[in-house]
Amino acid sequence: MTALLTCAMAFSMMQLFLLGALGPRLVDDLEVSPTVLGLATTVGFGAAAVLSPVGGRVVDRVGPRRCLVALLLVSAVALALIGAAPRAWFLLAAVALGGLPQALANPATNRTILAAVPAERRASVTGTKQSGVQVGAFAAGLPLAALAGLVGWRGAVWTAAATAVVVAVWAARALPADPPPTFTRAAWTPRGTIAWLAVFSLLLGCGIASVNTYLALYGVRRLEMGPTAAAALVAVLGVAGIAGRVGWSKAAGNPGHARWLPGGLAAGAVAAALLLAASAYGRPLAWVAAVAVGVFGVAANAVSMVLVMQRAAPGRAGQDSALVSGGFFAGFALGPPLFGLLAAAGHYGTGWLLVAAEFAGAGVVALAWAARDRRTVARR
Repeated sequence: MTALLTCAMAFSMMQLFLLGALGPRLVDDLEVSPTVLGLATTVGFGAAAVLSPVGGRVVDRVGPRRCLVALLLVSAVALALIGAAPRAWFLLAAVALGGLPQALANPATNRTILAAVPAERRASVTGTKQSGVQVGAFAAGLPLAALAGLVGWRGAVWTAAATAVVVAVWAARALPADPPPTFTRAAWTPRGTIAWLAVFSLLLGCGIASVNTYLALYGVRRLEMGPTAAAALVAVLGVAGIAGRVGWSKAAGNPGHARWLPGGLAAGAVAAALLLAASAYGRPLAWVAAVAVGVFGVAANAVSMVLVMQRAAPGRAGQDSALVSGGFFAGFALGPPLFGLLAAAGHYGTGWLLVAAEFAGAGVVALAWAARDRRTVARR
């Protein structure tokens, strides 16, 4: 089951990692600007942010199995349409469709874990399945990018679409049947801990999305790498993110430690963004920075999901997961267009400093919440 949930998370965001890893090829073939490439990310995550509250409600009512199968099938359709895109507008429409799997991913996988995994193993399983997002980044940045060099970027995207269909069949056969529908009062705005985590996730998402979308293009245009080598930067980030999410999520299994982890990881992400800015003067720093973004910035999102599962109200795991995810997706929608304006003008260094500021803001929010939460627990 853990492997299946990991695959579901990978395909929920595969289309956006492919945009980043294959960005240099798409920019040339479809004649789109770096700003439009950032807009594609905005459209995808904007749709996910809008749909997330509804997606969480749907998962809580109809069950995670149906939602996971739907997630994978819609991902396959979105990838197939991206591969068929004749112009930029068609690409944007296909990416918007890909917002639905993102909206369902965390609520459905978290509900599955709460229903089927013993409490003492939930943190480690959550970290492993959250690493699926970075498995998607690795797949986009290395094997699929290499395949694109052989059969073209469209063939590589269609291969990913076919694989998503196979995983959907696996999910339909392997997952336990959904429980009877439940009816809980809908909540469309986050409150308490969930609100703090949503704001943290928004700022974190702004920075991570900018790195995911523009790292390969930065490698080609500023560091003078080839397209395959630049895509490998995304793959390195993905591998580091897998290790970071699994490791830090296990550490978050201790609630006392978990409250301080998001702030500490955000601080590490600030250092990573500053290394990216410095890499213009030393290319090897880009590889170190990619690893650091994965270990710290990407891992912080997995820790926030562990916290959601620890703090979610009974019967509301899907909705609370969706509200925090909605903040993260909103950050993914806002970050790349801002960076894209700087990238279009050639100001990548300034863009990485903007990313550092976004990570710093996330750190301030996380540490403020941790201090408040500790005081609240101490008064009980």
